[in-house]
Amino acid sequence: MDTKRLAAVAALTLLPLAAACGSEDAGSESVGAGAAASVTGVHWAVDGVTVDGKKSDAPGSAWLRIADGGKVKGNFGCNNFGADAAFADSHVTFDQVQSTEMACDGVPPDFEQNLSRVLLDGDLKTEVDGDKLTLTTADGDRVALTKQEGASLYGTKWTVTDPDTGGKAHLTFDRTTGEVSGSLGCNKVKATATVSDGSITLGTASTTRMMCDTSLMKTEKTLLKLFDGTVKYGIDHRNLTLTSENGERVNAAAAE
Repeated sequence: MDTKRLAAVAALTLLPLAAACGSEDAGSESVGAGAAASVTGVHWAVDGVTVDGKKSDAPGSAWLRIADGGKVKGNFGCNNFGADAAFADSHVTFDQVQSTEMACDGVPPDFEQNLSRVLLDGDLKTEVDGDKLTLTTADGDRVALTKQEGASLYGTKWTVTDPDTGGKAHLTFDRTTGEVSGSLGCNKVKATATVSDGSITLGTASTTRMMCDTSLMKTEKTLLKLFDGTVKYGIDHRNLTLTSENGERVNAAAAE
């Protein structure tokens, strides 16, 4: 973990204290049913965050979802987080925030810090315009989000995010043919895929025989371990997790 990532993680671990202090006033106000109804029960993809007038685009992995009961789940771009949300009029406050402390490739080290800084600022004004949501602090910092529909296992191009292939590896499951096809990052792949009760039985992988750089070939070997066996699968909105019988996990996201 580099110095910048350490600083970002340290900030994330300190911010929940600030959020707890900032939530006292919001807790004493009546719940704003209008704001809650328009924001909760929706998977919001983070488009970007603006801090001190400077906008940063979000990685595709950043998202936020508030359940009807006020429980929050999300991702800062690398680290998952949970919280409680309290609504008052057209405002929301996040409290009791907890996050993981992982280091991820491809996520600017200061993005997570900026996003968490805005979300945990205290009282946030909510503005919904169609499928767009903006959360704004009293100082004018803001997070821009867009409503996303959930993805189906079938017919979706699932881009592999972990292990990282720079977006080159992807899989698509076809219900009609009972097959999965796509790319392992370098070589194309195809195999039978039988889905049943949260599991997928994958047949022998049929692949092309191209040679690519060492890192991609190493990743292909990891992905090939999914085949000739049964993997468990889980879908969380637009994220797919495949877990092999020996516990190896592959994560993928629905392509836009």
